[in-house]
Amino acid sequence: MASKTRERRERKPAAPLDAGALQAVAVRYVERFQTSRARLIRLLEQKLRQRGWEEGGAPPDLDAIADRMVELGYVNDALFAESRARGLSRRGLGQARVRQTLAANGIDGDVQASALEQVDALEAALLFARRKRLGPFGPPPEDRSAEEKQLAAMARAGHPSVLARAIVRARSEDELPNAFD
Repeated sequence: MASKTRERRERKPAAPLDAGALQAVAVRYVERFQTSRARLIRLLEQKLRQRGWEEGGAPPDLDAIADRMVELGYVNDALFAESRARGLSRRGLGQARVRQTLAANGIDGDVQASALEQVDALEAALLFARRKRLGPFGPPPEDRSAEEKQLAAMARAGHPSVLARAIVRARSEDELPNAFD
């Protein structure tokens, strides 16, 4: 019996956006994801590049759409920043990395500072070291090169060098509290 081969259907290009469709894209996005105002604007810009603007002429005011989402309470940069900061610190990332992530999501300095108060630098560094088996939580580094690699991992995770060095050089968990006195 001969097998049937399916012809690939060509997808129709999506219809260009109009004001209502663009508003619907924004609402659909904020109902599915917690986001910042700047991130929502970037998404809307991307959708406009992909699908185009039906009404011709000047593109829509994306700031007005984002402001409306903020007004309705669907977008709140402060809550987004606090939630993201807590989540990243639970993964063991330090304040520098959290600050970098918040800035990439369009969170301004004052809101970042408020969110960073939620991050306990020591706790995040210890979580990271435990997860990656660094310092007293794993085998001791064989040589200087291995220790440098561990320090580099801590630095990439956003931990201060003094804190990273103290954790990586500790040989047991009992040495850790003494390193921070």
